[in-house]
Amino acid sequence: MSSFLKTLSDQVLILDGAMGTMLQARGLKAGDCPERMILDAPDVVSGVHREYAEAGAQILVTNTFGGSRVKLAHYGLEKRVHEINARAVELVRQGMAGTQASFIGASIGPSGRFVEPVGDAGFDEMVEIFGEQVKAFVDAGADLISCETFLDLRELKAAVMACREYSNLPIIAMMTFDDGGRTVLGTSPEAAAVTLEALGVHVVGSNCGLGIDGMYEILRRMRQVSSLPLIAQANAGLPILVNGETVFPASPEEMTAYHERLIALGVRVIGGCCGTTPEHIRVMRQALDGFDPQWTAPPRRGFLASRTEVAAFGPTQRCAIIGERINPTGKKAYSAELREGKTAYIRREAQLQAEAGAHLLDVNCGAPGVDEPLALERAVYAVTGVTSRPLVLDSSDIIALERGLKAADGKVLINSVNGEEKSLAAVLPLAKKYGAAVIGLTLDETGIPRTAAGRVAIARKIIARAEAMGLPRCDLVIDCLALTVSAEQDQAAQTLQAIRTLTREDGVATVLGVSNISFGLPQRPLISSTFFAMALEAGLSAAIINPKDERMMEVWHAAMVLTGKDPRAERYIEAYAAVPAPEAAAPEVAGGAPQTLFERLGRCVIQGDSDLVVGLVEEALAAGHDALAISNDGLLPGLEEVGRQFGANRIFLPQVLLSAETMQRAFGRLKEELRQAGVASRGRILMATVEGDIHDIGKNIVCTLLENHGFEVIDLGKNVSAQRIVEQAQQQQVDAVGLSALMTTTLQQMQVTLEALRAAGIKVFTMIGGAVVTQEYADEIGADLYAVDALQAVEKVKQLLKKG
Repeated sequence: MSSFLKTLSDQVLILDGAMGTMLQARGLKAGDCPERMILDAPDVVSGVHREYAEAGAQILVTNTFGGSRVKLAHYGLEKRVHEINARAVELVRQGMAGTQASFIGASIGPSGRFVEPVGDAGFDEMVEIFGEQVKAFVDAGADLISCETFLDLRELKAAVMACREYSNLPIIAMMTFDDGGRTVLGTSPEAAAVTLEALGVHVVGSNCGLGIDGMYEILRRMRQVSSLPLIAQANAGLPILVNGETVFPASPEEMTAYHERLIALGVRVIGGCCGTTPEHIRVMRQALDGFDPQWTAPPRRGFLASRTEVAAFGPTQRCAIIGERINPTGKKAYSAELREGKTAYIRREAQLQAEAGAHLLDVNCGAPGVDEPLALERAVYAVTGVTSRPLVLDSSDIIALERGLKAADGKVLINSVNGEEKSLAAVLPLAKKYGAAVIGLTLDETGIPRTAAGRVAIARKIIARAEAMGLPRCDLVIDCLALTVSAEQDQAAQTLQAIRTLTREDGVATVLGVSNISFGLPQRPLISSTFFAMALEAGLSAAIINPKDERMMEVWHAAMVLTGKDPRAERYIEAYAAVPAPEAAAPEVAGGAPQTLFERLGRCVIQGDSDLVVGLVEEALAAGHDALAISNDGLLPGLEEVGRQFGANRIFLPQVLLSAETMQRAFGRLKEELRQAGVASRGRILMATVEGDIHDIGKNIVCTLLENHGFEVIDLGKNVSAQRIVEQAQQQQVDAVGLSALMTTTLQQMQVTLEALRAAGIKVFTMIGGAVVTQEYADEIGADLYAVDALQAVEKVKQLLKKG
């Protein structure tokens, strides 16, 4: 155990506070590269470290938040990654000399790019980029690595994997959440904690974005699903504007108000983010006196996660329903789609199974003539684009399995490993590397044992090997194998006995592919559902079934009540309270699927089905519909529904981007028809990220959605001066100017730009947005509108220009 982890088990540690504002107060100009000061002003940087050390910080973090090759390239420093990051560690060492500070934390921040399919960055590419920083930290002698302020869970996964691949250092992993409890891509605290714990980080938590009260709520939710030590790095309150400057109002004393609750929650590292100073850290350290530092970690439990959702599984949990329909066995149409590279069937079945009650979705792409690695990656992207259910990756192809694991956002379940040495040696290391849970089949080189005892023996072999590799028992699910009773009638009892033994004696989760039991018999649902009920009574933890089979779901709902796993019968009542008695049943009405061509176009946009939309546009044109009607009556209503669902937190940014991409493909086909029809744009809008700010992800999303809604967008990019914005606004004769800023240090450039527009006499509507922007700031600087997200920005622009 490292000295950091040993100390962490004995006491609560204080980590330092904000770096950027401290450097700005010591000469860093807005928009300049903080990491450049490591080279050009090392005494200033080490001096900040010393101030925090003398204030009582025990962990000092390097000035390398933007030290990746991608970030440094904005300043022409991309070839000095190793030098900058290694030198940063040395500057911390100099600053802590002679103080009580004990540990050098090496900072890794996000690259500013989203990982595909949301963005354009490849997963392996991101691992390589972060790995360059990690190598420098190791060479320079850092004590731990802090991955902080991440918004994209897959990018954070890449950073953590780089830490594990290139070092043995302890890892702190933090994401930034908004006041709604989600990251910008919709990740919940629970999904983040489950995914990161499975990846092997040592401390999990959150930094930035929120004050200490909001931070406590985020960590409370993480504790419900994680056994790890937690870290809290709150801002000094939420920023406000005072005399044209951004101020974080929380006093040092206010930052300690939650100390007792944080410590009781298992927070073992407390630090500060934006607005915190050495004085905050001094008071926070002093406030720890008198608190009992002892803490016992709760037992680890079984969870899976998507980007946005968590599903529990295990012997004491309700039986998890795994949807089985995304499997080409016996499905010629699906097999044909796989060979053609299409995903319509996958998207449709993912949605239908989720709506029918599946908690997890099994994804299998193994069919003759299919490039399975590519197909599984494509399928993972397709499923996660239309549903939030965690995934079960079902493949015997190790290359395909690894590609699917890279493509998945959260923590997945691998289907499967078995007791053969070849299988154990291939699959278990993948599960460990990518933080996955595993289904273990009770068969080996000799086949499937005919007795329960034989299957239990293989299960225990798999468990022992997995635990020896570092996989916890709660991440294992044993398949006791349902064999066809028409051929081997005595085997059903053996399967059930194996489930009972493993559940009660070994405390391990179990799973079955239930429908196998009835193969070759008439009225298969009768046999399958009865066996399902028996398996649930025996303790079955998960079932691979068709959730659209009403009889199977009826058995599940009833069994969860009767086994005490549906408290107060709440889920049963929710499912059946509104169902009329059989004699009063209303006649069945066809519905659900959209009937008109325009409704189908709208559904394509809502589902983000870019494969199908161009064909439907062609069909609409061939049917005599004009381009404007196709756009206004088919496509735009779909995008407006996307906006409503986003506003209600029913979908999140990745789904919005898929819908936007679908719109772009449709408009790409309609572009010429719309031009010939003389359709005018809704308005010309100039967009830019203000000078000194190199972050443009949010601005790019706004640009895309504005174009989808019929606006002409002139995108000037990032780090754009007020002078250039004024020049282009005049030259392009725009109707509105939109400005974006992510950093508090560049916020003031918005005011500078608006004043320059007014001074030049340019009469345009102005809008501002970004992570640090508020309605109050917009009002103070005289912006015409402020939006909290891209869809709200589009809606407000439409209303404003319509009035204008």
